[in-house]
Amino acid sequence: MTPAKIKSVAAAALFTAGIGLVSVSDSQAAGAGCGGASWYALTSKTASGERMNAARLTAAHRSLKFGTKVQVTNKRNGKSVVVRINDRGPFIRGRVIDLSKAAASQIGMISSGHASICYRVVNS
Repeated sequence: MTPAKIKSVAAAALFTAGIGLVSVSDSQAAGAGCGGASWYALTSKTASGERMNAARLTAAHRSLKFGTKVQVTNKRNGKSVVVRINDRGPFIRGRVIDLSKAAASQIGMISSGHASICYRVVNS
């Protein structure tokens, strides 16, 4: 096998392996899912360019468009809140959304710092 052919085969293998890394489930593609959530309260700018305000009902999600409204429900107590996506994250395995402190407070997860949640897009 020539060096050029080896390079081509290697590139194809990496591309194929990479496809599995970015695939999403049907429910995630449709704007719904379950997993872990955490909360944060920074004063820096968010990925959308606006300043983080812990008193607003906002959240970070890895792929939903900025401005998307999402209903987040705490699976332990059934409490829900509607948040607006304005940041990217979370970057911890198993977590699907990071909530502002105000949003976390409304669903009763401030003291624990994290919760098991389900979310669904309510408007995009």
